[in-house]
Amino acid sequence: MPQLRKDPVLKQWVIISPERGKRPSDFKRLEIVEESGKECPFCEGNEQMTPPETLSFRTAGTSANKKGWWVRVVPDSSPILKPEGDSGREGIGMFDAMNSIGIHEMVIESPHHKTDICNATFEQVREVIWAYKQRLLEIKKNPRYKHFMIVKNSGVGLSSMSHSHSHIVATPIIPKRIEEELEGAREYYHYHDRCLFCDIVKQESKDGARVVHESDDFIVFCPFASRFPFEMEITPKSHMPFFELIENEQVFGFATALQTALRKLETLLPGQPYNFVLHTSPCSDSYRDFYHWHIELIPKLTKIAGFEWGSGFYINPTPPEDAAELLREAKI
Repeated sequence: MPQLRKDPVLKQWVIISPERGKRPSDFKRLEIVEESGKECPFCEGNEQMTPPETLSFRTAGTSANKKGWWVRVVPDSSPILKPEGDSGREGIGMFDAMNSIGIHEMVIESPHHKTDICNATFEQVREVIWAYKQRLLEIKKNPRYKHFMIVKNSGVGLSSMSHSHSHIVATPIIPKRIEEELEGAREYYHYHDRCLFCDIVKQESKDGARVVHESDDFIVFCPFASRFPFEMEITPKSHMPFFELIENEQVFGFATALQTALRKLETLLPGQPYNFVLHTSPCSDSYRDFYHWHIELIPKLTKIAGFEWGSGFYINPTPPEDAAELLREAKI
């Protein structure tokens, strides 16, 4: 029978409905349209089609905004936030408003049109992670920005560009979803004097039923109260509030965990679109003790309907234990 499960961080209830049981074969595969990279602004040789780069890893002796790079970061040409101006906070009657200042950049993950994190070399995946780290460290120097995240939209219907890329977004306020996570983690720490995320990692590792991949440094699991079929979380096993402070040796483990999760997902659900989102601590040491960075990886297999919107519940037709077992067994 269906089971209500409570997310320990957000205190949000999810309905796990195995009667609607969805296997990988039950999800319709979207048709992939093959595209040429000839007119793609992200392909090597088309650097003039993007704003000037803010970071690139390139062959020694090559010039900025020219060929020779293997990871490149540029401002988004249609940004949701812009760095110019001031906050301009104002009250409009009972309402609050401010200017949309911030950073919105694109991390071009490869110079090759058909290479993505899933099929790239392991070395290339590590370079992408280094680019994330370096840009976040640089952006963090500006005290106007209170929080940043990394977002990847991949697949038909989610991304306007088929060339593999991800977004770095820095905001002058802490997003509501992060505030909710902070509140749950702070309350847990107040009562238990322990990090909630660390305890979840220990519980999932000990239980094992929802674990997809585990190493000395990282764990990939399907959350107990998964909102979506085959949803995964990637979390460092030691307490790490700030992603941008990831150590050299930890980059190896994170790259392995991220690529393993994506490859297993592609094996099990080929061609399905997905999002991943990096949640890291706001730019303040005051959250250090109780917040813990993590990646949410969400295949876009179901649609949110009226009941979900009206109630705040999510309905997941694939129990996370079943999803994790299938993902563990997927050969990559």
